[in-house]
Amino acid sequence: MDVDRTVFARRSLLSRVQRGRSRWARWHVWATAAAVIAANTILCWSMSVWPTYVPFSAYIPVAVVAGLFLPPKVLAVVDVCVLIAGGYTIFDRHPTPALLAAYGVLAVVMIIMFWVAASRARLGVQGNLGETMLVDLRDRLRTQGELPELPFGWGAELSVLSAYGDSFSGDFLVTSKTGDLLELALVDVSGKGIAAGTRSLLLSGAFGGLLGSMAVERFLPAANSYLLRQHWDEGFATAAHAVIDLSTGEYSLGSAGHPPPVRFSAGSGRWEVLEGEEGPVLGVTEGLQFPRIRGVLGPGDALLIYTDGVIETRNRDLRDGIDRMLGTAERMIGKGFEGMAAKMCAAARAGETDDRAAVLVWRR
Repeated sequence: MDVDRTVFARRSLLSRVQRGRSRWARWHVWATAAAVIAANTILCWSMSVWPTYVPFSAYIPVAVVAGLFLPPKVLAVVDVCVLIAGGYTIFDRHPTPALLAAYGVLAVVMIIMFWVAASRARLGVQGNLGETMLVDLRDRLRTQGELPELPFGWGAELSVLSAYGDSFSGDFLVTSKTGDLLELALVDVSGKGIAAGTRSLLLSGAFGGLLGSMAVERFLPAANSYLLRQHWDEGFATAAHAVIDLSTGEYSLGSAGHPPPVRFSAGSGRWEVLEGEEGPVLGVTEGLQFPRIRGVLGPGDALLIYTDGVIETRNRDLRDGIDRMLGTAERMIGKGFEGMAAKMCAAARAGETDDRAAVLVWRR
């Protein structure tokens, strides 16, 4: 009974908080609308009293502020008030081509801001909450891809560059570290930049939940099944899944339509492509198998996983891109592994026209 009362009390408190927030939101909207209308009235009066000192363009900031902070229905009422005030000002000053042109600019600004407000309303946000939400989602995506702290004797780095410098990328990394077992999944979602950003956000959360919570061999099949359930028109993705035992250096690699990983051997001093049977891309068909490559990283060895943006370009074979990447890596190895992933992404032949990502893990 005490537990029931506690739960009821918590629900009651939560309901009161939610009702309070709802009332505050409604009050805030109407208070903002009243403030904008009051500012508009003061401007109209000021332009009639001091026409030389108060320009007609002062109406434009009022329209912009209203568009930023008011929902579409309230904004429409406020915009009508501003247009009426602007029309009164024009006829009070006597219409001139310059004033009529300024009135037209004001109307265009209002249309643009109304479109912005309507777009935010479709998302269920208003004011600057839309930008805040997108920034928060972007930061969460980056946080999920942060490499965990590795024990002494190991190093790792990640570089992700989006197409045309967009805030969102179709390439992302999710990681999990349980004891001495490090799991990495580098995923390339179909599309690039912002167009693929929404799918990246959804998949990074889902794949991050799968990683480390099931047997290694089940991760790629589970990711494939999840992607199929989304029924996206462009719902495919490639992925590379790496599992490294940090106590022994043993690794296991699975690929789903991803470019082959490469390994640096300290013994030979060269990079080599890890050829092996490759699984198909994710999100195409159910019941697929994803073969794995196994090996051991010794002291001085490194493992590089990357997306096709690092090697791919128009009118060029992927093998040419891999050879070019390996040549770049050979030239960089003399300076050590630190900073290599970022330099390889920056030197990608595709340049800024495609998303690029690379993750490098090495054993000292």
